[in-house]
Amino acid sequence: MPSVPGQSHVLDVHLDPSALAEGLAMEARTALTSRPKVLAPKWLYDKRGCDLFDEITRLPEYYPTRCEQAILEGTAAEIGTLTEADTLIELGSGTSTKTRVLLDALAGAGTLSRFVPFDVSEPTLRDAVSTIASAYPGTLVHGVVGDFEQHLELLPTGGRRLVAFLGSTIGNLEPDQRKKLLSELAGGFGPEDWLLLGTDLVKDPARLVAAYDDEAGVTAEFNLNVLCVLNDALDGDFRPERFSHVALWDPGAERMEMRLRSEATQAVTLGALDLSVHFDKDEEMRTEISTKFRRGSLEAELFDCGLGLARWWTDEDEDFAVSLWELT
Repeated sequence: MPSVPGQSHVLDVHLDPSALAEGLAMEARTALTSRPKVLAPKWLYDKRGCDLFDEITRLPEYYPTRCEQAILEGTAAEIGTLTEADTLIELGSGTSTKTRVLLDALAGAGTLSRFVPFDVSEPTLRDAVSTIASAYPGTLVHGVVGDFEQHLELLPTGGRRLVAFLGSTIGNLEPDQRKKLLSELAGGFGPEDWLLLGTDLVKDPARLVAAYDDEAGVTAEFNLNVLCVLNDALDGDFRPERFSHVALWDPGAERMEMRLRSEATQAVTLGALDLSVHFDKDEEMRTEISTKFRRGSLEAELFDCGLGLARWWTDEDEDFAVSLWELT
């Protein structure tokens, strides 16, 4: 196990603010000049977006976070026993709050020696690394600032690793993106490494739509906030009040989509890109997809990436699944 005597935490930064800004500029130009317009969901999560999403997770309509947490609380000890992991890696870790149940289980089993939170936000990760290091003395907290679509090969190696990819974040990726990420993960796995995956399951579309279009309007505010992100980062003049939040179920792809619909014919300027963007009345820009899964198709998808199912857990109503995978 790599460690430094007397050191409780370290931080590797592979994505600095300038690189993040360049990435947004490139993606925004492509997204806003395409037909249809499609913006990657990761840009929803600036500081305001993260705060709003945290609020969303506590809404009565939004079941995934509660279901996943309940499953983890009921299975964490079993996960620790099965994996005997000494290293927990969390992709898209954020504040790492929900991961504590896994950290507690591994610490309780006497195996935990390293935690690797991986996230795109350096300020959030710095806070989380310091907080977790204080809460788990004797555990090396090795934070990694990066984009899991670009920097997976830079994850720390060694030890018996449990990689947690929770919150059904995998569903925010297109099928080819999912295959690339999962294949890269599997390609870097050794025989003692495991993947713990959280996935939302297919269910009544009415419940799904309600979860993405809550009565209080928090999800709408979260979605519209991405226009403020573009304004701030790219000297834009989007007027959020001229757009409306749309949440719909795509039965063919079995996924939810969030979009922003232009309420009128309008032009938007992004000064930093020297770009003027035209929106027709009722034209929509997609800002997020959230695929919902079935066990059989998920098994086939991960098997194609070199991973086999070891355990499958759901809540009582089978709304959400947490699953454990190993190399085939």
